[in-house]
Amino acid sequence: MKSAVETLNPTRVRLTVEVPFEELKPSLDAAYKKINQQVTVKGFRQGKIPARVIDQRFGRGAVLEEAVNDALPKFYTEAVNEGELNVLGQPEVDITELKDGELLAFTAEVDIRPALEIPDYSGIEVEVDAIEVSDEDVEKSVEQLRERFASTSAVERAAAEGDVVTIDLQAKVDGEVLEDGVAEGVSYTIGSGELLDGIDDAVTGLEAGGEATFTSELKGGSAAGKESEVTVKVTEVKAKELPALDDDFAQLASEFDTLDELKDDSRKRLAQMKKYDQATQAQEKVLEELLKLVEVPIPEKLLADEIETRKHNLVNHQLGQMGLDLAKYLEIQGKSEEEFDAETKEQAEKGIKTQFVLDELVNKEKLNVSQEELTEHLMRRAQSSGMSPDQFAQAVVEGGQVPMLVGEVARGKALAVVVEAATVKDTNGEVVDLDDEDETAETVEAAESVEEATAEAAEAKDEQAEDETK
Repeated sequence: MKSAVETLNPTRVRLTVEVPFEELKPSLDAAYKKINQQVTVKGFRQGKIPARVIDQRFGRGAVLEEAVNDALPKFYTEAVNEGELNVLGQPEVDITELKDGELLAFTAEVDIRPALEIPDYSGIEVEVDAIEVSDEDVEKSVEQLRERFASTSAVERAAAEGDVVTIDLQAKVDGEVLEDGVAEGVSYTIGSGELLDGIDDAVTGLEAGGEATFTSELKGGSAAGKESEVTVKVTEVKAKELPALDDDFAQLASEFDTLDELKDDSRKRLAQMKKYDQATQAQEKVLEELLKLVEVPIPEKLLADEIETRKHNLVNHQLGQMGLDLAKYLEIQGKSEEEFDAETKEQAEKGIKTQFVLDELVNKEKLNVSQEELTEHLMRRAQSSGMSPDQFAQAVVEGGQVPMLVGEVARGKALAVVVEAATVKDTNGEVVDLDDEDETAETVEAAESVEEATAEAAEAKDEQAEDETK
């Protein structure tokens, strides 16, 4: 077999392949055998029909077509490996010549990963928020804990802000009660903002048995986004009683003996959370700066497929579960279709670019993924999916998605390498040291950060294409 590679553009090539006819013999034999099992000829047992009889009765062309269809994937893969190409997606194959007994020639156009030059990234500098925990932050945290230990008691008076009311709701659109617009026995804290706009004003001042009607835009359900006439009836009013902020409360709500110890622990926890947020912010900003350094041509078909995949997932999964279509979603978001398309394209481009650049870094830095890192990442993904680790692992293996998970962790490690080389300062001008984090946790966190920017559908397609060429 002879093959040649012609570069059409930085992300697409044309393979020209010539195959001597003798190399088609295994596929020809397989074609005759397959046809033998599918047809009957009087005077011959099934499976024992001579090749010359098959040619006479069914035509040599049918046999050649079957043989070529069987052989093409093998010859294409050999040509890809010979050309050391990193292909994306499926090729467009055109048989240019087929001479019985002499030659098979074909061309195959296919997208490839572009060759990238990763420049020196050690000069990247980013600024992140400083870790500052104020007394107000601590007080807010303790107050939230205090709310969890609040008690309620029924009162015979008008409802006021902070009270917990039990209510019945009925929503109408265009004068018709919605099938999913009726709810009874709903518990609601006035002022929490957890239900419909306007409900706080409607129930404030009502006693048990009181009723009011107000207009509000529905946030979910079959009529999400539409103006609705909502009738609310208060069936019970309860006053909320918060425990006193003292040492007794600290002992009730925590393992600490005093309120001061509880506040000190809250301050430490808040600082840890801000440190995690700071590390995440550093990863995101460093990634943004890294992408600015590298020129990445993107295959047009890959980009079009990724845009379509993102739209499909939004419309058929996310919006479908909310009872919305794309038009209603855009209306709620206050966006035009053109703006939505532009944003989707930008996100898709960034996802593909992120994947290409970090994959190149994985190769450049010769990064490997350990079993421990993969297991840790798998467990975190399982937790976020709501599945048990065993269930998630089984789904990953059965779906052939292990290479995708390995790729996610490897890209996370590549990003961690760049973050380590970069200069990260906080808003106070102090250099931020991110090296004292647990190494495995850092890798997994970086993988999750990369995962948000990377197009998952594109990843799956790329991994599949890579597997096919190996």
